Amino acid sequence: MEREQEEMQFLGLFGVYRESYKIIFAWRKMFSKITLSLILPLSFIFLIHIEVSNILFGKILRNTQQMMETPQDTPQYNNLTNMLSSEWAIFFLFKLLYFTFLLIFSLLSTSAVVYTVASIYTSREVTFSKVIAVVPKVWKRLMLTFLCTFLAFFAYNVIAVLVFVIWALTTGARTGGVVILLLLLILYFAGFVYLTVVWQLASVVTVLEDSSGVHAMAKSNELIKGKMGLSILIFFKLVISFGLIQFMFKKMVVHGWRLGSLDRTLYGVLCLVLFSHLYLFQLVIQTVLYFVCKSYHHQNIDKSALSDHLEVYHGEYEPLKSKDVQMEECHV
Repeated sequence: MEREQEEMQFLGLFGVYRESYKIIFAWRKMFSKITLSLILPLSFIFLIHIEVSNILFGKILRNTQQMMETPQDTPQYNNLTNMLSSEWAIFFLFKLLYFTFLLIFSLLSTSAVVYTVASIYTSREVTFSKVIAVVPKVWKRLMLTFLCTFLAFFAYNVIAVLVFVIWALTTGARTGGVVILLLLLILYFAGFVYLTVVWQLASVVTVLEDSSGVHAMAKSNELIKGKMGLSILIFFKLVISFGLIQFMFKKMVVHGWRLGSLDRTLYGVLCLVLFSHLYLFQLVIQTVLYFVCKSYHHQNIDKSALSDHLEVYHGEYEPLKSKDVQMEECHV
């Protein structure tokens, strides 16, 4: 990283993008290895799940329609019922396997990229073998943070459902009810985005500091103050970019739309490459944003201390402890 930490607080959207691109380009061999070993499988799992889900759910819809047109208590109706039960079981089992492998590769990718960027920041020698050795140890801490975040999202959605039920029972479509519903939807969406942004930064905190789970989320919440606008803007731009790739994959690969002479396979490969590169870019951006937030709050990290804690010491991963983060006041 070329910039000193004190300067990073002044980075805006394009500054964060530029800094992230410089890191990836300067260490392209390292990030290429991480992408091929972790991010590419994750991207493949995500995209292939769209294709397989479309096939499985298409069969379920066709058999459901056929069953509705078949008289009950007939051998054909019973066969269709049994077939639908099996297809739903396969569909849910596939979804379970998908989310399991997606979560594993997501946490492993986050561990590898954040660790690598932090090593670059401290000007410490980093090799692919070192990264792979540290990743499994960091992964356990990230899992705890993910579980706490999952519970937070679950509780948030339960409360949201209760609020919408109360709205339906008390106001509904009466005069002013639609306006209230619109306000509730806006508040829900804002809260959802806020939790997502906090979770993303908490993942970086988990890797680099002596915090995980609820403590990492609390630190992330404090760090993000003052840079909320930048964090949300980055979030929306990345979500839109991922959404466009997913839309392209659905139309060109799943549904077979064609532009020019390219076939579905080539479109699938193109989407896979774009998704992998964008996911890597996202993880680097999250780490750069962490240093930007640290700089904004004048929490200057001792590079030598961070370097020591990033080392694998007797096979144990040692995260950055709070004492290694020095709080400094900037007076103009």
